[in-house]
Amino acid sequence: MSAAGTPVENAIRRLRFEHGEMTQQALADACGITRQTVIALEAGKYAPSLELAFRIAHAFGAGVEEVFQWKR
Repeated sequence: MSAAGTPVENAIRRLRFEHGEMTQQALADACGITRQTVIALEAGKYAPSLELAFRIAHAFGAGVEEVFQWKR
């Protein structure tokens, strides 16, 4: 388990910058969540629901496994 408490890691920050330096707010709006949720996800303090993982992946035009990784 990571130091932040969730074994789910993600590439959200990298993907935001690869997609025209998308802001946290723009991603939040695209996914129907708050900017604070994006911040918690990027910090590894929160593991998303399956539905949210799909929403985030869709916002990047990526597969869920391109965005999220399970680290045991």
